[in-house]
Amino acid sequence: MNINDLYTPCLIVDKKKLLNNLRQMSDRAEKLGVMLRPHVKTNKSVPIALLSNGGAVGPITVSTLREAEYFADAGFKDIIYAVSMVPSKLDRVKDLLDREVDLKIIIDNVDVAKAIIEYGEKFHRIIKVMIEIDVDMHRAGLSPNAPEVIEIAKILDAGKGAELVGVLTHAGESYDCETEADLIKAAENEHTSIVRAAENIRGAGIKCDVVSCGSTPTATYAADLTGVTELRAGVYVFQDAFQAGRGSCSNNDIALSVLCTVISHKTNQNRIITDAGGMALSKDQSTRGTDFDCGYGIVCDLDGNILDNLIVTGANQEHGLITTKDGSDFDFDAFPIGTHLRILPNHSCMTAAAYNHYNVVDGEQEIIETWQRCNGW
Repeated sequence: MNINDLYTPCLIVDKKKLLNNLRQMSDRAEKLGVMLRPHVKTNKSVPIALLSNGGAVGPITVSTLREAEYFADAGFKDIIYAVSMVPSKLDRVKDLLDREVDLKIIIDNVDVAKAIIEYGEKFHRIIKVMIEIDVDMHRAGLSPNAPEVIEIAKILDAGKGAELVGVLTHAGESYDCETEADLIKAAENEHTSIVRAAENIRGAGIKCDVVSCGSTPTATYAADLTGVTELRAGVYVFQDAFQAGRGSCSNNDIALSVLCTVISHKTNQNRIITDAGGMALSKDQSTRGTDFDCGYGIVCDLDGNILDNLIVTGANQEHGLITTKDGSDFDFDAFPIGTHLRILPNHSCMTAAAYNHYNVVDGEQEIIETWQRCNGW
């Protein structure tokens, strides 16, 4: 089957680019002397997770319990659920433990730590827990020197229903860095902060074996990860326009695209309309306000060649609005109704979430495989 035969909008993955991205991150982890734990929240697909681990059911990170269950069905056992746990979700954690999944959960709250201990003791389970560390005031987690870090560690260490296995962080501020120097600084701050948190716990006489950090930008720019045991990253598998703009990759490395069809000409408004709107592309505009602003995605021809002077300026629910960047007259004859285009996403995780499978090509237009993915929570 050729991509021209596909019903649009749909997802295209260039396997050649995907494998190159996987190889580069694997090489980075090896160079830094840490284990790579791919974050599968971006792709949510067993075939891609296997490729990310060299064909094996290796360690992974997930962002939903649905992902954990889906990958456990495929034989993945070593899983970190990297979103703050709440007691109402512990039944699903127990179900995974009963399937002999080596699941680790994360917390940043004293009361939740106590609830996990109580739950584990009630059901005679030992729940593995990591303390989430906030290294840059970005999102959830505790600062490395916060007294609650030691308090939670002591609660977990003393209880019979849980086990503290380590600390985890995500350097969210790296997504706001505008220069290479800033990215290097963010990566080093992530490194030193998470190691300090682990050392503080050990200084209190409590074991802290796993020191987990990572994001695609900091993984790309980290110079030293001494004291860190594992590196997590997710969007690197596909890359996207935002990562390219921040220097983590080039536009030519982006392996994911949305195939769409030109459905209307608006000559009086100097634009064409495609069937890939906000539902197909997502409404993410993370490149907005930057010098690499690409609207709702980078416009390419059917072969994936970037059409430099075109931009997706609007994304209604099922309509994508494309015009010229410089305001020049649109060449409507070059894009007749029915023309197929490919849009490289601003944020691959957000864009892929609308679909249930990937159509895989290998640098050409022929579909060589179809890869399923999971969705939901």
